[in-house]
Amino acid sequence: MLNNKVVLITGGTGSFGKKFIETILLRYPMVKKIIVFSRDELKQSIIKQKYPAFDYPQLRFFIGDIRDRDRLTQATEGVDVIIHAAAIKQVDTAEYNPTECIRTNVDGAENVIHAALACGVKDVVALSTDKACAPINLYGATKLTSDKLFAAANNIRGSKDVRFSIVRYGNVMGSRGSVIPFFLEKKNEGELPITHRDMTRFNISLQEGVDLVMFAIGHHLGGEIFIPKIPSYKIMDIAEAIAPGCKTRLVGIRPGEKLHEEMITDTDSLNTIDMGEYYAILPSVSFTYTEDDYLTHHKAVKVPFGFKYNSGTNTEWETVDSLRSLIKEHVDPNFKI
Repeated sequence: MLNNKVVLITGGTGSFGKKFIETILLRYPMVKKIIVFSRDELKQSIIKQKYPAFDYPQLRFFIGDIRDRDRLTQATEGVDVIIHAAAIKQVDTAEYNPTECIRTNVDGAENVIHAALACGVKDVVALSTDKACAPINLYGATKLTSDKLFAAANNIRGSKDVRFSIVRYGNVMGSRGSVIPFFLEKKNEGELPITHRDMTRFNISLQEGVDLVMFAIGHHLGGEIFIPKIPSYKIMDIAEAIAPGCKTRLVGIRPGEKLHEEMITDTDSLNTIDMGEYYAILPSVSFTYTEDDYLTHHKAVKVPFGFKYNSGTNTEWETVDSLRSLIKEHVDPNFKI
């Protein structure tokens, strides 16, 4: 799928970008070029050390910001596939710096679309978040706007052979700033801060997130928001898995935080299809494909009216034991089960 192709990853030095690079090199050894586009010089330097130019001549590194349309377009010249992972992601950072968040997450998305159309890119997949579903904070609102921009881009492509789609998933196990690394650190202090005892979250590994993007590249018609079917966990089960018997302290839900994660609302059910391994929310306005086109292409069925996908009402759950195994596999190899 990606052999003999040129791939550009915005925000390519983040957790996703690093795993995506690793996966491409493993699965598609004949990839023509991988362009890592980011504004972090230090992180690029670290990746270069892992993949020396002599052994990995297909890797290229562009310093740049997705806010800079000219620089992004320059980096996109000759690119076949764009994976858009760059974003301001911290909820509190976005609330305190709203204009900066909008410029990166919304204006940056528009710049990616412009660059793709200008440079003859064939496939564009943008990363979204559960927080874009019925958003209650600015970060979620900007990502919902970004999702809408990418879905609508399929209607302005004209005669250009390009497809824009989105992937949406929740917490990545072990990602920076997430609850598991936080609890692993805090357990040594003898007390775990709990926001709410009934809180739940979806759970996905970094590799599963990369696999979802790979699926989207290979199967999208354009305009879909692909959503994985993944298990949930309870925050108290995470606490028990990491530090059994440890003292806990309720600190309250943070501003802009939900008790349960949502990825499909009951209103979204009108446009949602079940593809077996994944769900997909179809664009509400499409001048390219009909609902039947999507159903046939994906061999899918419509979800029932009123269906919703919520971490609190999910049918698949991680247990304390399964969480311990996953933590050892994906977060800390030295974690004692």
